[in-house]
Amino acid sequence: MEHQSHPEEPVYTVEQQSEQQADSCHAVNLDKDGKPIRKSHHSQEMKGNLISRLNRVEGQIRGIKGLIDKDTYCDDVLTQIAAAQSALNSVGKLLLEGHMKSCIVERIQAGEHEVVDELLVTVRKLMK
Repeated sequence: MEHQSHPEEPVYTVEQQSEQQADSCHAVNLDKDGKPIRKSHHSQEMKGNLISRLNRVEGQIRGIKGLIDKDTYCDDVLTQIAAAQSALNSVGKLLLEGHMKSCIVERIQAGEHEVVDELLVTVRKLMK
């Protein structure tokens, strides 16, 4: 019986593994304490959309501060607060959708099934 040689798999350092997987959600970089740091990989279009929405929310918040400073009727201020919260919730929904369609799917395919529990915790936070 002839011994078949199998090419050895290369051994990578953690840094090399992180560099190789840098464009996926389940890629892990380590902080100075060796703890994993996950990063997203949004398209430039998605980033632009999110930043634009957040800039509008930021403007709404400044507007609300101005209303309070001018002693605007409470009901009108509360209406503006509700609008800002709704706009911020829209940003959260977009992020959650993208996260589920990419990061969650990728990590499940990679065998990281604990990501489902992580997602449930995140959804509970968003629903408060």
